[in-house]
Amino acid sequence: MTVERSSLFPASRETVFRKLQQLETLQTIAKPYASFEPIGKTASIWASGSTSSYRFRLFCVVPFGTHTIHIVRFDPDGISSQESNEHVPVWNHEIRLEAVDAKHTRYTDRVEIQAGWKTVLIWLWANAFYAHRQRKWVRLLRNAT
Repeated sequence: MTVERSSLFPASRETVFRKLQQLETLQTIAKPYASFEPIGKTASIWASGSTSSYRFRLFCVVPFGTHTIHIVRFDPDGISSQESNEHVPVWNHEIRLEAVDAKHTRYTDRVEIQAGWKTVLIWLWANAFYAHRQRKWVRLLRNAT
């Protein structure tokens, strides 16, 4: 199943891309739906070809396994990652960044989810999660300017 959601962000594509590179941004926008605690040595800035693992907690409390993120593509047009954990073997995430003008960016999350019998439940949670993330993104960007 696939989740796709787009929003207009109040920032330039360059600003959004710069913030996307930082693990701190993911940790901020995911709360309280999820938390990502790095396991081992993890770069604070992501790049193409990197792989990192995190203790993943639903609602920042419920342990939900080790979440691994492998960055396939990371450039100013967006990101493509292959992600997984013990409960969700396939979580392929694509983020597209489209400059609307000098101060606005169309941001799109597209996620392919495969989790066996849990797929529908994970898909429902992911729809709420990505709506939440994009709202938090907008707040984060408004407060940064």
